Amino acid sequence: MSGFRLLSLVRPFMSVLPEVTSPERKVPFQSRVMWTAIVLAIFLVSSQIPLYGIMSSDSSDPLFWMRVILASNRGTLMELGITPIVTSGMIIQLLATANLVQVDFSLKEDRALFGAAQKLFALIISLGQATVYVLTGLYGPPSELGAGVCLLLILQLVVAALIVILLDELLQKGYGLGSGISLFIATNICETIVWKAFSPTTVNTGRGPEFEGAIVALFHLLFTWNNKTRALKEAFYRERLPNISNLVATLAVFLAVIYLQGFRIEIPVKSNRFRGQRGTFPVKLFYTSNMPIMLVSALTSNLFIVSQMLATRFPDSFAVRLLGVWDRMEDSPQLEAVGGLAYYLSPPHSVRALIADPVHSLVYIVFILTACAVLSETWIEVSGSGPREVAKQLKDNNMVMAGHREGGVYRELKRVIPTAAAFGGALIGALSVIADLSGALGSGTGILLAVTTIYSYFEIGIKESSGLDAGAMLDL
Repeated sequence: MSGFRLLSLVRPFMSVLPEVTSPERKVPFQSRVMWTAIVLAIFLVSSQIPLYGIMSSDSSDPLFWMRVILASNRGTLMELGITPIVTSGMIIQLLATANLVQVDFSLKEDRALFGAAQKLFALIISLGQATVYVLTGLYGPPSELGAGVCLLLILQLVVAALIVILLDELLQKGYGLGSGISLFIATNICETIVWKAFSPTTVNTGRGPEFEGAIVALFHLLFTWNNKTRALKEAFYRERLPNISNLVATLAVFLAVIYLQGFRIEIPVKSNRFRGQRGTFPVKLFYTSNMPIMLVSALTSNLFIVSQMLATRFPDSFAVRLLGVWDRMEDSPQLEAVGGLAYYLSPPHSVRALIADPVHSLVYIVFILTACAVLSETWIEVSGSGPREVAKQLKDNNMVMAGHREGGVYRELKRVIPTAAAFGGALIGALSVIADLSGALGSGTGILLAVTTIYSYFEIGIKESSGLDAGAMLDL
């Protein structure tokens, strides 16, 4: 069966799949800001609405380490977060790149089929994940919940996933700004960082109650401890709770990413149609933005989920132990990887952990840098932002590289874009590792996703306020 026929199998489902229609004309900037705020409000409210029917459970959370960057919140309607969308998009795009699913994006029907395929596959993934979560006892033993409550929980999760898909589609089609995926991730991460900095709740760590928020704890310690030097040291380096050092590391990573966002190569271009019209095509260092680390996170999170659930059911199986060995954290029902592939693909969360097991650290660092570089270079072809597509787009706009013939644009883009994508992807991975080792709040991956998203919104605002199309390719 050919790839195109595989895509055609989606056609019968298009009449039942809900869809957001494209706007007939460009939506004004103020309206786009309003719709973005409405989408964000729906997401935040859904993140606080608990699933109906769940029981109090102290079971381990298979997504504990990935909640922040998957925009999910345990036990709520946003349990699955953006996982179905990201996983579906990644798999369908890779199948299209490998020509297993053939699609001609110049045809409107093919674009519609491709979008419907991603949406349908995302719903199938959400159904599968919801079923696994419920049947493995994440919300309580299925025998105690009953068949009716189990079905109701699965239905709630699938409907919530559909809502997330439609909210993302609403923004992507031009009613709002950016994409829902990036917006939800950035919001979740910023919320986590603010909470860990200013949380007024108290936690008993064995030395009496302590404030969870790093800044709140700093002032509390300074006011209540007679030895101010010891109080400052405790506030900066306390263990098992957010501290000021974590906050400083988070700020440092934020500033480093913002600084590196400005690095770019500007290729001079001119118009063949209008003499004297010149401009530049900027190739940024982070050419693929946060996509490489997002793809790596999606891959590893799915591996961790499968490994942890298999380890719970078949703890003595050699193949399962090869995939991952899990053990409970101290004073917590949460499981952490202590062996197998899952252990080596999970980040060391401090310099002490880096030194304690250098082999684990080396394997993890090499994996992150290599995976981010390879996926970044692959993504430019998958997403249609490679040198050939960009050169065609410039040609369609009657733009050529200044001082070169028509073919010079493609040669220059082929030299610059793949290099920028690979190097930028590896650099994103390196920043993620550094952030994890420094103990930055919200995880290194999460901070990078938040900063790149916030910066992209800042760029959109600047372009819109200056009267330029935010989607324009040229800085004329």
